[in-house]
Amino acid sequence: MWIADGWKDYEVLDTSAGEKLERWGKYILVRPDPQIIWDTPHKAPEWKRKNGHYHRSNKGGGQWEFFNLPEQWDVSYRDLTFHLKPFSFKHTGLFPEQAVNWDWTGGLIQSAKQKAPGRELKVLNLFAYTGGATVACAKAGAAVTHVDASKGMVTWAKENAAASGLAEAPIRYLVDDCVKFVEREIRRGNHYDGIIMDPPSYGRGPKGEIWKIEEKIFPLVQLCTKVLSDKPLFFLINSYTTGLQPAVLSYMLNLEIASRFGGKVEADEIGLPVRGDHGLVLPCGASGRWSRED
Repeated sequence: MWIADGWKDYEVLDTSAGEKLERWGKYILVRPDPQIIWDTPHKAPEWKRKNGHYHRSNKGGGQWEFFNLPEQWDVSYRDLTFHLKPFSFKHTGLFPEQAVNWDWTGGLIQSAKQKAPGRELKVLNLFAYTGGATVACAKAGAAVTHVDASKGMVTWAKENAAASGLAEAPIRYLVDDCVKFVEREIRRGNHYDGIIMDPPSYGRGPKGEIWKIEEKIFPLVQLCTKVLSDKPLFFLINSYTTGLQPAVLSYMLNLEIASRFGGKVEADEIGLPVRGDHGLVLPCGASGRWSRED
């Protein structure tokens, strides 16, 4: 498992009965997590000092209950800064487990820039959400194209870039359907050295296009091979769906990327360490990675 253990502003404090107790900067949140099927005593004192609690409804969805929580606050990861705010369906605008992938992509970009300082490295971030991967790649020295179907998420990503000192960085923001965007990039003849995709299990595009990951992910990977440069650096697929296990991600990358470019494919669960002496790492989905071997 790849573990995002480099945080100082975030930690999972405890887990019990379908909920995780988290510290986001100086604020404590309680949010549901379907992986937490055990019911253990609430020993952590922070359970009684929570600033926000997302209660899931038996009818689906849920709602927040707040206790002295600001509308927005910031957390930092290494030299990156992110705006947080609780919004619909339990989210805060950041998936902290993805830090393990920010480190990986950023490291590959920095290494490539050191070997060829004058080379422009272009990264395509699909389903880019609030831009965690975008700012990580831009900070490392890449030019990033950030694509998401939600205008609000793209605006949030711009704010995160500015908070990280990247307001003038070469980041192109697009509110668009990811599949249609890639199809247009193929026709335009544009190419990228790195591709990141973080598709939802289910979603709709800006014009109501339906996305089901089990049906759409492999055709999208195939499309994306047509916008890779001659010597790409990496290809990253994230999955929060239990149906897409690491072996599935590995097979797709081997079949479509490694067969063409060589290189190395890895796939594993990603997770967050839980404070305490029991050694628990909370699983948070899976990632598949391809990287070039020079």
